[in-house]
Amino acid sequence: MAKLVTIFGGSGFLGRYIARRMAKDGWRVRVAVRRPDGAGFVRMYGHVGQVLPWACNIRDDESVRAALQGADAAINCVGTFDRGGRNSFQAVHVEGAARIARICLELGVRRMVHISALGASAEGGSEYARSKAEGEAAVLDSMPHAVILRPSILFGHEDSFFNRFASMAARGPILPLIGAGTHFQPVWVDDVAAAAAMGATGQAAPGIYELGGPEVMTFRELMDKMLHITRRRRLVIGLPFWLGGIMGSVFDTGRALTGGLAPAPITRDQVASLRTDNVVSAGARGLEALGIVPTAMDVVLPDYLWRFRPSGQYAALKESARNLRS
Repeated sequence: MAKLVTIFGGSGFLGRYIARRMAKDGWRVRVAVRRPDGAGFVRMYGHVGQVLPWACNIRDDESVRAALQGADAAINCVGTFDRGGRNSFQAVHVEGAARIARICLELGVRRMVHISALGASAEGGSEYARSKAEGEAAVLDSMPHAVILRPSILFGHEDSFFNRFASMAARGPILPLIGAGTHFQPVWVDDVAAAAAMGATGQAAPGIYELGGPEVMTFRELMDKMLHITRRRRLVIGLPFWLGGIMGSVFDTGRALTGGLAPAPITRDQVASLRTDNVVSAGARGLEALGIVPTAMDVVLPDYLWRFRPSGQYAALKESARNLRS
């Protein structure tokens, strides 16, 4: 019988790419999510019955244990941006990750891949970074041979970074940025998925890998690239961190007062994160150590940002027609 991998958060942005790759490699895939009814699309990644959504809450021991029964490998993709509530940094990044690793050890699951984040550090400037580091330590306590991946910002068709800012640029003439000078190293989601699959199949040596793309750019430069692709002219304004902190506090308060119903475009903790560059450390093992050639943004971004152009899918046709007239 084909081997089985359990992917926690396997219907999310990164998880679905990993699930597709594991199914293509012939594995049976169990996609462990809180709401399996909304994850039916993952069934199409493999043959009938090869990829199955599975109800699981990583805050519960028995739920995790059931999801890991019979598994040969586990991949944890679950993450959150919520500081408080039931699915807080502590509950998800630390306790949830520790629970998965502990039960992997208990059930004899041979391999575990844990998705962390670039910048994870016990001395990090944000709670997010510190909780990610604490989660890594908890995983290694139970599964010392785990593969831990620390990706930078992920880009791809379903991303919440370029899509979000392209949508903002399509609605107004100004694009405000907090941390406009902060450096990032965006990495294609499928390159990270390939690394995760290598960890689950034993092709990657245990340890920590920092994953970034081939380009390091400031936040402002990334927005300029997005605007060029979407054919938009917008005024990009860099906001100071002190103002960002006030905005984050206001949004945090509004979210708390409404019980989480009011959206928070940015939080105080995200502002704190933006104070630190999000790039691969010098000497760190990365995609190259796994034999993966990082994919450039220009190869992928136009494939999905075209819908934010003023003329949408017809933009290239109109540009071509203008060239003919001239």
